[in-house]
Amino acid sequence: MFNKKLNQNALELPPIAQTDPKAIEVLRVWAVPDGPNQVILRTTWEESGAWGLLLVDVARHAANAYAREGLDPNVVLARIRELFDVEWNNPTDTPQDITE
Repeated sequence: MFNKKLNQNALELPPIAQTDPKAIEVLRVWAVPDGPNQVILRTTWEESGAWGLLLVDVARHAANAYAREGLDPNVVLARIRELFDVEWNNPTDTPQDITE
């Protein structure tokens, strides 16, 4: 489906992916600065609401990463939530199926 060549900008695998044979990748996002992003995902869970939990976890991980760079994680989370709500209410784009 997709070219299997690795990109030099890919993130390293997290420890769980290297140590637990039951671990599966459920989400991959590639972005171009000031440009589009592309998402590949597996539905994974029967309960679609589980994605809400995962997205909140991703936001918290992002806040922690910014905290390591000296920013207040609570301010970061508030900004993420603010823009999440803006995008939810007024989408800036329409997701395109890239699997075809």
